[in-house]
Amino acid sequence: MKKMLLATLALFVALSASAKKNVYGFNVVDADGNNVSMKQFKGKVLLIVNTATRCGFTPQYNELEALYEKYRAEGFEILDFPCNQFGEQAPGSIAEIHEFCTANFNIQFPQFEKVDVNGPEASPLFSFLKAQRGFGGFNLNDRIGKLLDDNFRKKDPNYDQSPDIKWNFTKFLVDRKGRVVQRFEPTATAADMEEAIRKLL
Repeated sequence: MKKMLLATLALFVALSASAKKNVYGFNVVDADGNNVSMKQFKGKVLLIVNTATRCGFTPQYNELEALYEKYRAEGFEILDFPCNQFGEQAPGSIAEIHEFCTANFNIQFPQFEKVDVNGPEASPLFSFLKAQRGFGGFNLNDRIGKLLDDNFRKKDPNYDQSPDIKWNFTKFLVDRKGRVVQRFEPTATAADMEEAIRKLL
């Protein structure tokens, strides 16, 4: 009964999210516990990322900060949502996570409260993002991408058919009208992301 209730709730959240046309209909919670309307980012190009501090992809914080510093003045924002769902690689409080990121990567872009991105308790924002842009596939020319694909395919040969987020540092690119235009899997290159961001700016 409980599983059925959770499944129904997850479906309701997914349907509600997919009914929206842009990201501006959502509220999120920032690192200080404040409720934040996504409307405050209207007119900006956004890169929304689920992150982790103890992941093989964690050094991507350097790439993200470089992009942020390069394009921030042109109306580019990165929104960082730590998530502990993948290998429990985002432990600790949001305050501890923020301290780690500023000390090790000097990040300047905003971080938000930890969220789930999959499952019945997934953030409605991330349910919307996934509904707009499904899984795009790992870069199989990348060693880690090939390893991830092999591991996921052993567990589920059709894993790539689900829009669920597969791992840390999945990124969604949102245009100035709040529309999700592209999804970058963790193995996407910084050059590919920068090219797409530049086109929207």
